[in-house]
Amino acid sequence: MIKKIKITAIVIFNILALAYLTSPIPTIKDLPNSIKSDLPGDTVQIPDTTAFFTNMTRTEVINFYKASYTGPFRILLNHPPEKSRTIWHQTTRSYYLEEFVLPFKQSLYINGFEWENDVFTKPAQRIKNKLLYQGKEYKAKITLRTFPTNVLARIFVFWLSQVTVLVLFHSYLKFFKRK
Repeated sequence: MIKKIKITAIVIFNILALAYLTSPIPTIKDLPNSIKSDLPGDTVQIPDTTAFFTNMTRTEVINFYKASYTGPFRILLNHPPEKSRTIWHQTTRSYYLEEFVLPFKQSLYINGFEWENDVFTKPAQRIKNKLLYQGKEYKAKITLRTFPTNVLARIFVFWLSQVTVLVLFHSYLKFFKRK
């Protein structure tokens, strides 16, 4: 009886996981009240990258993407700004770097550079970092990058993880039953 319940629970869990893994990924919306950048490195040179010049604050930007990038298991991670150089390129300027993760599906990185708050430049010298684009001054440049996966890879990695956890759990139980 208990074995049937365990098997039923595993089957139901896998059906729900399959529904999650095959559900569509949220589309990344353009940042409102912002100008989309066409500068080199902000478009096709780096795959799945988009950038915007804006006067929105960090909180406004993160809240916008939090509302539009939804999922039942969404995780928000706050990374040190230096990590932006590994995600984009060595010359990427950053004030903050946040990541939305949909486990086993996709990550969305949000890099924000606010020239007035640049922690890597002395306050007296920050004016040289002023963001000018198409003749207009902006407070921030927001750069987005997604790391999507295909459905078959998601399913394979999920089930491989599940098998690994089950084998480890079974080995753990076997080890402690010996004693």
